[in-house]
This record gives sequence, structure tokens and C-alpha cells, in this order.
Amino acid sequence: VQVVESGGGLVQAGGSLRLSCTASGSIFTADDMGWYRQAPGKQRDLVAVITRGGSTTYADSVKGRFTISRDNAKITVDLQMNSLKPEDTAVYYCNAVILSGSFWGQGTQVTVSS
Repeated sequence: VQVVESGGGLVQAGGSLRLSCTASGSIFTADDMGWYRQAPGKQRDLVAVITRGGSTTYADSVKGRFTISRDNAKITVDLQMNSLKPEDTAVYYCNAVILSGSFWGQGTQVTVSS
């Protein structure tokens, strides 16, 4: 199983970015799919997760600004990030929970300048 993220970059505070993630390999579906982030010197924290049925959970710090969505047929998950703040700066990792285990992408850098 491979998990690949895209869409990171540099943006000014108040701007928007959209992250995308695709899980591929000998799989037909995924259970929970989510986004996590890790800032320098800090632990990796949950940003948002979505179940196969579409139920979502968000970190308090991103509620109302970020939206997670998925396409079950394509096994993709996106994260729309609006009203970005400098404290959102981190490496963002995609996670896919599949029958055979939990799989991580390599991460994509998001930098928000003030």
C-alpha cells in the first residue's frame, strides 16, 4: 500500500491551501482516512479524520476553518484549509487505515507566513 500526499506550499496568513492524498496498491477500500500534522519539536497531532461512512472529527484548533472530504471509489482524502494561521505551519501527513494496517504518507510541508 502506498499513501501519497500533494498540495502543500507557502501561503500568507488568511490564505487557503488544499491537500490531497491517494492510497493505492492491492486495496479496494479504506476505513478511516485522516490528516495529522507535526510542527518542529512537537508531536504529531490529529488534524481531521473521516470514516468510510463520512463521519468527521476535527481538532478544536481547526474547526470552522478546515474541511475534510473523501472519495471512497478513488480512495482519496482531501483537506481544504481556509483562514490559515502561522500556527498551522507544519508537515502534514495523510493516514489511511486499511484492513491490513495503518499506512502513512511521506508528508507535505505547509508554511504560513505572517
